[in-house]
Amino acid sequence: MGYSTYSFSDVSQTISHPSLGQYVLNGEGVGSISVAMANDNTVHDVSADGSVMSSKIKVKNGTLQISVQQTAELNTWLLKAYNYAYTAPVNEWARFQIIIRAPLMKHSVTATGVSFQKIADRSYQSQGQQVTWTLMAADIQQEAI
Repeated sequence: MGYSTYSFSDVSQTISHPSLGQYVLNGEGVGSISVAMANDNTVHDVSADGSVMSSKIKVKNGTLQISVQQTAELNTWLLKAYNYAYTAPVNEWARFQIIIRAPLMKHSVTATGVSFQKIADRSYQSQGQQVTWTLMAADIQQEAI
């Protein structure tokens, strides 16, 4: 019987923007990274006699959520990136790219046309918290490597 191993420290992520450069992280202060597709790739239409027509929809947009400790350097970088993109000319808004690599799982994600859904919600209390940044991507490619 075989076995497998998972380690979040094996997952790396690069966020880049032509005007801001890139931020490479390997888990420092990150709680989780999640990728969610926004649309289904197939829809069924059922007629009165029960026959099914399948439609293939070739769309790959979705969201990426990055939960990070509020004191992490990445949180500061994302806030600066958001503020830059928000005040920059409109053609700068969706120029972010995110690449996630997980070599042990033999998986990679490349998201392009990425922009901030909104500024992350903040909570200030007696104990430090995580901040979740939601980014929207026009195209998300997921591949086995």
